[in-house]
Formats: sequence, C-alpha cells, structure tokens
Amino acid sequence: MKKNFLFLIFTLLLFVSSQIFAKELTISTNSWIGYTPLFYANEKGYLKKLDIKLLTSNTLAQAASVYKEDKADMVTTTQHEYYAIQKSGYSIIPVILFDRSYGADMVLSNKSIAELQKVEKIDVYLKTDSINAQVLEEFINYYHIDKNKLTLINTEPFQLENLKPKKNKNMLIVTFVPYNIALQKKGFIQLASTKETKVIVVVDSLCADRKIVLNDKKRLQKLKSLIDRSILEMQANKKASYQLVKNYLQGMDYEDYLNTLSKIEWINKPSQQFLNRIKDMGYDEKYLLK
Repeated sequence: MKKNFLFLIFTLLLFVSSQIFAKELTISTNSWIGYTPLFYANEKGYLKKLDIKLLTSNTLAQAASVYKEDKADMVTTTQHEYYAIQKSGYSIIPVILFDRSYGADMVLSNKSIAELQKVEKIDVYLKTDSINAQVLEEFINYYHIDKNKLTLINTEPFQLENLKPKKNKNMLIVTFVPYNIALQKKGFIQLASTKETKVIVVVDSLCADRKIVLNDKKRLQKLKSLIDRSILEMQANKKASYQLVKNYLQGMDYEDYLNTLSKIEWINKPSQQFLNRIKDMGYDEKYLLK
C-alpha cells in the first residue's frame, strides 16, 4: 500500500515537473481562417498547459511586424512573410504546417492565357507587398509569360472592385476571396487558382526562431499534437468550434466561416508529394514536425 502511494506521488511530481517550462513562449498571429486551430486551442486551454500565449493582429503584415519588433517568439506566415522576415536578418524556420489555400487565391484576366503570352504589355493589379507577389511569380513562370512585359499597379484588395474589363487593355488581377466575386460578375475570367498545386501554392505555417527549434523540441512537438487535436475536434463539430473562435474572425458569420473553410485544405498531415512540392520553397522536411 505504501509503495503504491509513493509511486503515485512520484508519478504526479514527474507529470508536474514535465509541465514546467523555462520561459513563456508567444505566438504572433492574425485572424486568417487557417490559424483557427490556434484560436481553438487557446480557448480550450490547451496552449496554457504549454505556457504559450497568442498575440493576434488583423493582418499577416501586422503579425510579422510584431515578430520583428521582438514581441513574439514564433509567428504564423505565408511564404511571403516568411521570406520577408528571413531577408530582414531573422533566423526563422517553418516548423508546423497549418493549411494551404485551396482556391482562395487566384489570377483573373480579361484575356486568355494564350493571348497574354503573345501581347507586348500587361497591366497587373495586385497588392505588391503581399502573397500576391508570389502568386504572380508562380503563375507567369508556369505559363512562360515574360515578366518584362508586366506593369505592376499596386492596388489594395478593396480597390479592385472598381476595375472593369477593357477591350483595349491586357489586364491581369491577382486577388483572393471574397474580392474575386464582384470582379468575375463584371466579366473577368479566372485563369488559375491555388486549387491546382502544380501552378500556385500558398502555404500557411508556424515559424519559430532557430534557437527555439533546436532547444525546445519537446514543447513544439506537444504544440503540434495539440494543433492536430484541435483540427480533429473542429471538424467533428463545426458549429461549436465556430462559437469558440468567432471573436478572432473580425465579425465573420457562420455561413462565411463554412464558405471560407471550404477554400483551404488542412496540411498538418502532409503527403510526401506535397512535402516535395514545397521543399524548394524553403520548407525543409527536416524541421517540419509530423
């Protein structure tokens, strides 16, 4: 009896000690639907058990700025923010994959691809300092469109709705849902989207400082497990999960929540084919937690 009691005490002490971490970790994130597993885990108290807290901004750019101001240890990004932070001199590594855009980002035009390949000048409307730039680059590389014929016109997403197809102009628009809806109603046609991974891939991931990746592996692995758990629980009860995360989503109603979810694909359990696809984009399988 005494031995059993002592064993129980020892087990409890071991469990408690395993939950004590050297320091609190902060994740800088934003209100994108692909990061809802983090919001869900936060509301369920899962992150608190790992001594991890969230700092939530409205946009990817704002979340990246918080990280670059050294107010966070990790940051959620697309490849655009990941590259930009790296170029600023920060040693960060993608460690956890969340989702990929599954039709949420697209390229529209008033011309066909064949026509665009032949013309001498193309006006491109996009937000230049955003993931739009990577989407455009992958699109023109895949379809062999000379970048020297492109004139980039920096345009905020909400300003795109003012555009109308013009017969005497070759127009290309890089945008994302829901801004594409009004444009397509005006007559612009979709040439490509992130639904086809061979053309365009947009990846959402969690990036961490190299020191954290190397020195806090166990906690990161536990975080990965909690994200996997959160995704399963969210899929099992979408209505209940929406109630938990809606305050992070800038007023998004339940119908929009479901519609937006349909435009992404969870990649927390990626196929080897997908890992091979993103390897040259800087996502090293050696560091990605499975």
